[in-house]
Amino acid sequence: MRDVTGLNGLKIIEDICIGILNPEELAKNRHYNCRKSQNEIAKALVSNERDDYIFGLNQEFVRHKFYLQQIDKCDQKITEFLNQLLKSSSPKKPEEKSYKRNNKNSINGMDLNKVSFQYFQGVDLYQIPGVSHSTILSIMSEIGPEGFEKFPSVKHFAAWLRLAPNNKISGGKTLSNRIPRGSSRLKIALRNAANVVGNLNESDLGRFFTKIAFKKGRQAAITATARKIAVILWNMVTKKEQYLTKTTYIFLDEKRKQIALIRKKIAKFGLDPNEFGIFSQEKYREKWNLKQTNIQTVSLR
Repeated sequence: MRDVTGLNGLKIIEDICIGILNPEELAKNRHYNCRKSQNEIAKALVSNERDDYIFGLNQEFVRHKFYLQQIDKCDQKITEFLNQLLKSSSPKKPEEKSYKRNNKNSINGMDLNKVSFQYFQGVDLYQIPGVSHSTILSIMSEIGPEGFEKFPSVKHFAAWLRLAPNNKISGGKTLSNRIPRGSSRLKIALRNAANVVGNLNESDLGRFFTKIAFKKGRQAAITATARKIAVILWNMVTKKEQYLTKTTYIFLDEKRKQIALIRKKIAKFGLDPNEFGIFSQEKYREKWNLKQTNIQTVSLR
């Protein structure tokens, strides 16, 4: 069994602790979804029946149940806190997302999809591919909606998360552009979400992940996608925007690249890009005017 703390594993451990050591009897706890047969599980449960081993297992089992009780108390406290916080919230509800299932680590009795929608004032963060209940709880506990506004730009937010390259330049030459060391809980949560995105082929972020992984490997793709998710989160929370797929949303970097390509093609025909209003920045307009002035001066000479 891959998970000894799952349904099958805990039933078998509980029977061993109360003195049931017959392998065939223990194997009857097998759930019908388990891949291994009852005979295979029985063979794996043949033991030497040492009392000291059974005593140690019992101690660990009691400790495990104690930790589960403490986790349940934490979940109850989180539920009470969020319910008290969201008493005066808007009654609007987000779209149901059946494709995002809760697992055994989710908080029981809480619709976190609805809670996060109200907590972030109508912004549905669950729409972002890869973002799950654990990601939402990490955002709530580490930064909250007010924390995003403390960063003047999304670049500051990415740098604070240590997801932006730390460019070391000397004499105009880039010596290093590695990601700074150090991980916060939010960075770990975003990297876990990015790792999930890597298995999603039918999403824009999934295709972005695949492209980076093909060029630089999976670890670099996880970091790049985690930064991309951080950028989306900052824009959604601070600007109160909803997540849009690539059919209606183009990332800012891609937009700048497309504008630069269009500008170069128009300039090759000797046309003035000022007439079409496609300059993304004022410095490009000034550069074009200076270039045309220099051309006219040379032709007069």
